[in-house]
Amino acid sequence: MKNLFNTFGILVTIFIFTSNSIAQVNSDYDKSTDFKKYKTVSFGGWEKESDKILNDFDKKRITDALTNEFNSRGIKLVDANGDATVTLYLVIKNKSNITAYTNFNGGLGYAGRWGFGRGIYGGVGSASTSLSENEYREGTIVIDLYDTAQKKLIWQGDMTTEVQEKSEKREKSIPKNIKKLMKRFPVDPIKK
Repeated sequence: MKNLFNTFGILVTIFIFTSNSIAQVNSDYDKSTDFKKYKTVSFGGWEKESDKILNDFDKKRITDALTNEFNSRGIKLVDANGDATVTLYLVIKNKSNITAYTNFNGGLGYAGRWGFGRGIYGGVGSASTSLSENEYREGTIVIDLYDTAQKKLIWQGDMTTEVQEKSEKREKSIPKNIKKLMKRFPVDPIKK
């Protein structure tokens, strides 16, 4: 029984710590828009000073990943006056989670006329609980795509995930997460 509780506690702890890094993705778009007519996209910039949150390396990682995703769909990035304009908005929040791990220990007790044994009749047991707090940063990126001529929002995608502290991890996770977000884009990548 003790092993069952220990195994359960370990599984809960693993789930909590790994669930932080799972990206939550949402998107919405104008259903009346023919997205196949968009052949070029221009970068409209970062909204509300979001670019000041990131260093230049991470900004480039994000824009390069977006460029690759648009290119894979036959949409070319141009300097200005694209058929569509993409803007980016970023929010970073400091977060924490608390994990409680309880270890149950059974006890010996008097088991009636039959002598001592593990008992339901007043056996003394014990339990100890330990808490651990994990602090991390959570980032949300919002990608808005506008029809340039009509100045109308046609697609919005957002993703929330744990921000990786090490640049080597961000170098891998940013393109992977942008790819995951762009799977929600109404135009699929061109099959080669």
